[in-house]
Amino acid sequence: MPPTLGAILRTPRLRLRLLSGDGHLDNTVRWVAVSELTDPTPYLEGGELVLTTGVRWPQEDDTAHDYVRRLLDRGVAGLGFGCGVAHEEVPEALVDAAARLGLPLIAVPRETPFIAVGKEVSRLLAKDEYEGLSRAFDAQRQLTQAALRGAEAVVDRLGAELDGWVLLLAPDGAPRHARPPDAVSRWAGLTAEVRRLGAARQPASASLSQDGQTVSIQPLGVAGRIHGFIAVGGPRALGAEERMLVNGAISLLSLELERSLPGALEMHQGVLEALLNGAVAINDPGTAGLRSALPREPVTVALTDRSAAPLSGDPRFHDCLTGVVDECFVVVGGAGADPAGVLAELTGGPVGAGEPAGLDELPAARAQAARAFDLARSEERALVRHGDLPGGFLGLLDTPSGSRLAHGLLRPLLVHRSAIDLLASLRAYLAASGRWDAAAEALGVHRHTLRYRLTRIRELLPGDLNDPDYRAELWLALRMLEREIPLALKKPPGATALSKKSGLDNE
Repeated sequence: MPPTLGAILRTPRLRLRLLSGDGHLDNTVRWVAVSELTDPTPYLEGGELVLTTGVRWPQEDDTAHDYVRRLLDRGVAGLGFGCGVAHEEVPEALVDAAARLGLPLIAVPRETPFIAVGKEVSRLLAKDEYEGLSRAFDAQRQLTQAALRGAEAVVDRLGAELDGWVLLLAPDGAPRHARPPDAVSRWAGLTAEVRRLGAARQPASASLSQDGQTVSIQPLGVAGRIHGFIAVGGPRALGAEERMLVNGAISLLSLELERSLPGALEMHQGVLEALLNGAVAINDPGTAGLRSALPREPVTVALTDRSAAPLSGDPRFHDCLTGVVDECFVVVGGAGADPAGVLAELTGGPVGAGEPAGLDELPAARAQAARAFDLARSEERALVRHGDLPGGFLGLLDTPSGSRLAHGLLRPLLVHRSAIDLLASLRAYLAASGRWDAAAEALGVHRHTLRYRLTRIRELLPGDLNDPDYRAELWLALRMLEREIPLALKKPPGATALSKKSGLDNE
């Protein structure tokens, strides 16, 4: 809540002194207004701490009484009088009038500029706003988590956060769920208003009073389709933080009710699978209506484990396509909204993301996201984007499946007691395009030693080293395992730098 008069008085550096109104220290201060007018009330809204030096005051005693009365009628939080300017001390007539009428009166010493009081109130207001936003965001997170358990859990969570009651109503006004449970008795008095809203051409809300309660009724639905209403009531109107929370609950409930419609989930899932599999010619003129209902291009495909599927109800995925495809939870959303980053934030990873793409490029973007997801899962990273992966053929192979293939191809050498020497020799031989002298020099060994090792390699490997296809597979497998094989494979002790040439000529 906004700062109180007592909180401002307790600020030591201001050195403020309360002269009257000690029973009103809980008055909230919404702003500071400095005015030397004998009647500043036309320029006040109420809740201000008014500061004055009394420089334009006449000396008649009844002036103070009328001044204090006008301030009280306007609802100010208090009056601060600056001493040492026009008056060395607060005039006795003003002190007496404030004491009689109950207006908090504060003496402001000359050493304390009015702007210092204003800055302190502004700081306290900013602190209150920040704390309010923090509370609202925390409550919003709890609402989102409640959405994983269904619409009723959202209503219960919202009701726990508000000083009042919450009703979830069917389109005809019939109650579906209430928090607290005895709030269900209020639905009968809302039915007529709900039916009026349901008959309107456009979704509309309403505010009304019922038995001394302030009630707000909001429609629930997506794209103009109304699937129900939420009614929120209490002894007072909702504050800004509470309205933010209610709006978040409306989004979650709208999505949950949309998802629970018969056939809606299956249709949504079917559209997503068709797009990801390339089964829809999305650029065909006949799909214009479908395109208008899909996320705006360019889009990003993000993948994670299927256990994250309940997160599809998060309001940040409101404009996205979501579903479970091939045991993965998939999100397709506008690239600017970064659905992959949102998914990683909500789940903690692992998440893989494809490059921004058009709707007609979704199959390729899905494959990119799958590669990135494999790497994120194998390296236990929260988020891997396709752009982070190596390019070319090596990039295509740099997956857990590629690593398994590489291990299988080189297994006869990997299990040998001289594995490091044999693997280093094979790599040097292939890098030198089969030239014995260059390969031996790169390894730092005699050419006869290299010939002996190559003979042993030929005996162990099932393929023919003279076959260019087989040699290409070996080269890619060696490159794939460079992160796992010790540095000796790349540059043995005493060896010169390996050749970067990758041509695979015959011996």
